[in-house]
Amino acid sequence: MPVHFNTCLLIDDNYIDNFVTRKILESGNFADNIIVIQSPQEAINALRDGTVKPDAIFLDIRMPIMSGFEFLQEYESLELDNKEVVKIFMLSSSLDPTDMNNSKSNKYVARFVHKPLTHQALEELYT
Repeated sequence: MPVHFNTCLLIDDNYIDNFVTRKILESGNFADNIIVIQSPQEAINALRDGTVKPDAIFLDIRMPIMSGFEFLQEYESLELDNKEVVKIFMLSSSLDPTDMNNSKSNKYVARFVHKPLTHQALEELYT
């Protein structure tokens, strides 16, 4: 049975990728609320001030100004009640093995997912 989340935060600087990912998440009934923020720094601020309280995050790796890995460093310093239980899925078109290894070794990252997100990839998150 698929896991269903209350709030999913999508952090990606690419409008088209956000559109596609959001549609897949919506049609897959992944979460009740899907919040899209194109700036990792804005996402950190929203998490810090409590305006966004996700239980799942899809995080792009390659973004200008702040990468997904830099976001994770900032995330580490946040004082959030549910930080340890939030599922973070690194979402990237990168084929760089270093990106995959860094994702897998980060204690907050649940899974590395290749872009574009597909229904099949979404189903595999449940296994």
